[in-house]
Order: sequence, then C-alpha cells, then structure tokens
Amino acid sequence: MTPQAQSPHEDTVLVDRVGPAGRLGRITLNRPRAINALDHPMVRRMHAALAEWAGDDEVAAVLVTGAGERGLCAGGDIRAIRADALVGGHAAREFWRDEYLLNARIAAYPKPYVAIMDGVVMGGGVGVSAHGDVRIVTERSTVAMPETGIGFVPDVGGTYLLSRAPGELGTHLALTAGPIGAADAILCGLADHFVPVDRLPALLDALAAEDPADAAARHAEIAPAGELAERREWIDACYAADSVEEIMDRLLGSGEPAAKEAAESIAGKSPTSLKVTLAALRRARELDSLALVLDQEYRVSCASLATADLVEGIRAQVVDKDRDPRWSPATLAQVGPAEVAAFFAPLGERELGLAATTR
Repeated sequence: MTPQAQSPHEDTVLVDRVGPAGRLGRITLNRPRAINALDHPMVRRMHAALAEWAGDDEVAAVLVTGAGERGLCAGGDIRAIRADALVGGHAAREFWRDEYLLNARIAAYPKPYVAIMDGVVMGGGVGVSAHGDVRIVTERSTVAMPETGIGFVPDVGGTYLLSRAPGELGTHLALTAGPIGAADAILCGLADHFVPVDRLPALLDALAAEDPADAAARHAEIAPAGELAERREWIDACYAADSVEEIMDRLLGSGEPAAKEAAESIAGKSPTSLKVTLAALRRARELDSLALVLDQEYRVSCASLATADLVEGIRAQVVDKDRDPRWSPATLAQVGPAEVAAFFAPLGERELGLAATTR
C-alpha cells in the first residue's frame, strides 16, 4: 500500500477522497517503519475525518488502509504507553479514552466502513478495522490480540469481539495471544472476505466506484485453510472451564499436541493478565452492547497502569527485547479473586461513560 516513504515531518495519517466525485473517503495510517502503530494524534485525526465525512452527502463510504507492505497497524504505541505509565499514566488514560470512542464511532458509523487488513493487524489495529462493515484479509494477514504477553488485557472492543467468536475460540486467542491468518480471522468473526494481495489494486478501484459490499464480494475468494476449525473440539472443551488453572489442566490433559503448545504459550504470560482477561471475556458475554464492553475495558486498562506487569511486559518485549518478563505476582495461585475484581471497580468521575451517552 502506498505511500511507503515517510519523513520526520510527514503526516502520520493521510486523508483524501478518491473515485467519482470523491465518493470514497480514504484514511491511510502512515507510520510504515512502526507498522503504523497508533499514537494519540493519529486517533484524533481519524476522529476528525470520520466526523467530517459522516455529514458529507458526497462521501458514500470510508476506507482505511496502512502505508507500506508490513501491515495495517501493529497496535497502539506501547513504548509511549510504558513511558507514560512510569510517570503516572495520565496521557495513556487520555489516549485510551479517545481510542475507545473511535472504536465505538467506527462500529456505529452511518456509512460503509471498509478496512484492508493486509499484513500485521494487532491490538489497536483490530480496533480500527474489525468493528467495520467490510473487513478484507489477505494471505499476508496476521491478526492477533497479543495483550497478555505484555502484562495487559485485550481492549479496543477486543473482549466484545472475542467473547462472541464461535464456541471458545475467542478465549483461546485471548489467553494465548497467538496470531491467526485469513481463514481463522473470518471464522472468528474478525473479518469478512479473503482477497489475494495481487487483487487488491482492482478491489480498491472498485471500492471507489461502487457499493463496498458488492465490490468486496466480487473480488473475494475462498481463503486458504486455517487451523482453528479442526481444533474446535478440544478448544471448546478445554477453554469452557471457569478458571485459568482448570483451562491449563484440561489443555495439558487433552493429549493433543496443539493443546500442549497452547498451555506452554499461556504459561509464559502474565498471571494477572490471564485471570483478568478470562474474567473480562466472561463478563463481556453478559453485556449486550459494545459501548458497555468498552466502558468495562476502560476500567481494566486504567487499572493496569498501576500494575508492575504492564511496564515489565513492554520492557521485555519491545524495549530490552530479552523476552524474559518477571511477572509480579509470578504464579496464577498468587492472583486471587479480590485482585481480579479490583480491575473492574468503577472509576467515578473518570469513567469512559460511553454506554450512558448512547442510550
């Protein structure tokens, strides 16, 4: 996806209109060297563009793409979040507030919202794509909610999406933090159509000239086979347990090599994040709107700023890159119900309050 070059002074979000009479509003995330990771100014720019186009009768649909060949968006700028967490977390809370409001705006947008989920689409990248109307994946797509690996919990509406995936597939993805390809993204409800990379230019031309749903369906093909469909039996059986400990026991006792691999992956994640993530998913299933789930996620995210694991997880994965986080507490047994419940405590005047404004 062009453009690929970027100077230090270049806009990190490019906004233009293409097609007959500029009928397609196009947003290009333009930080290719960072795989288009989102920062606060980028979120604000997207808000502004969507707000402007919502009331413009000449704009029939919106398209979001990522610059460069590596991906749509690798997530939020977690280096910046870590740096802010070390000095109190005020900027991180404000970033998440605007980011979650953006996720809600995308989900409720009055015009077709199309996302090209080519390449890496993780965390915040899922938030600006998977809540859309027409979601395109390719053979290069790598979709994930990797938060438990950095001492965090799936956000940007991720617990809403994953809690509504078939069976326990969403629980599996959330706890392992593992990536999936095109077919599995479609199976899990995170994407709609598979379009090979070499057909994207023709699709983009069609999106600028015709109804997005029709254009996507006309260019789509059957995605290469994924892995999750044939693993549903043991995934559903193992992840239906009420605790992370029991999930681990079931995975290790299932006799399936892939289940053992999943257990090993989970074992390396933050114990606190794992327990809070499971609780967040179970609670999200009982909430009947994305707005309510985003309000819940905001509470959890803000609470995470006060933990040692978020700072430590980001350090280990992207700062020092030693891949050896020292979680605190270090074991699942040390994370009790009271510690988990604290992540869901009301924030008083600092609530996101999204559900209250959308009733």
